[in-house]
Amino acid sequence: MDLIKKLTGKNPSEYESVAQSIIDNADEDLYKKLIDQDDFLFDFIKRNVAQRLQHACNKNNYLNLLKFFKYYSPSYIDMIAEVLKYFGGDSIVSKIKPYIYNGNSSEKACAIKCLAKFDYDSVSDLIPDIRELAESQDEAISGNSAEFLGIFNDEESKNRALLKLKAEDDFEKFDGVKFLISYGAKDIVKQIIEAMKESGFSENIACEIPYLIPITDLINSDYENGSLVLCNIINAIPDIIPPSSICDFDLYSSTELLVSKLPDSIAALVLRMEKDKINELLSNEEYLFDSDKNTKDEINELGKMLNKLNSNMLTSLLYDELYDESNFVLFAIDYAEEIAELETLTQCKNPTVVLKALTKLKEKGVLSDTHKTYALNNFDNNDILNVIEAL
Repeated sequence: MDLIKKLTGKNPSEYESVAQSIIDNADEDLYKKLIDQDDFLFDFIKRNVAQRLQHACNKNNYLNLLKFFKYYSPSYIDMIAEVLKYFGGDSIVSKIKPYIYNGNSSEKACAIKCLAKFDYDSVSDLIPDIRELAESQDEAISGNSAEFLGIFNDEESKNRALLKLKAEDDFEKFDGVKFLISYGAKDIVKQIIEAMKESGFSENIACEIPYLIPITDLINSDYENGSLVLCNIINAIPDIIPPSSICDFDLYSSTELLVSKLPDSIAALVLRMEKDKINELLSNEEYLFDSDKNTKDEINELGKMLNKLNSNMLTSLLYDELYDESNFVLFAIDYAEEIAELETLTQCKNPTVVLKALTKLKEKGVLSDTHKTYALNNFDNNDILNVIEAL
């Protein structure tokens, strides 16, 4: 029988012996096979495996874990870090530090994660180097570096990232967001949301925010911005983030909160979007094919709650967001049926809103030269004018 199947299985006599063998013999080949299965194992199975490997560690074999630095996995690195600190104490730091300078990408990522478990005095000399590693294109290295710097409250790296939030380049802006999320900069949530509003990667940025603050807490403390983040998260499923994010971000609780706020127009818009998204997921088996039972059950329960709401009622309420200064207007246009409402939006000064309103009129088969003329009169940017002319 495959040893990985034994390790991930339910028979204690099998998984205990395999786990013990991996640690005792520093079996890099079998550990690599385990890491290669990361994308195919459910999270609860990986948690079980991590516990089994941890139980196999003792004061005589724990140093063998250093050999597994060659194969980075977020599923097992916390276990490795805890074991090394527990058995090695501060003396293990001198054995881990060389990986920061001489290790491959995986070894660097593992070393950074492990060293973050120790006190400031033991690792403070590494901070300048960790700042540089935080700029790495390797996401494990950059993410673990940002987390390390956040644990030790490094203001210099935090300020660098804050400057990136104001960058014109969307990639640089998103890099700043990812750093601050990994850093754990909970005091910067509002700045991150403002960056989201101005970015072409708004959905990507929104999907990072729940790692700093739960969506329900954000809605309770900042209703409009929290709801805007949720709109972008809904749009990101399943193309940017998987359906399992519905559980990870506890969208059920935030949905209950929004239902309690009806007949508010913002709540109505978010709930209408979410209802459509959940029904889309439920109507196509491919979307949930790889999802675990918890995710499927949660989505089914969410669907039951949302389908008690009348779609026409929600649509009628969300019309209050169909004005150019609303943060939700681009989402609301998707549900606009009144031609007059769309025509009004074609005369505003926001080119993104104008283009979306014109596109909606075209989809409805009512776009005319008059609509284009009104829109053209408001802009002198050749790129925008060319797009309008091409509609």
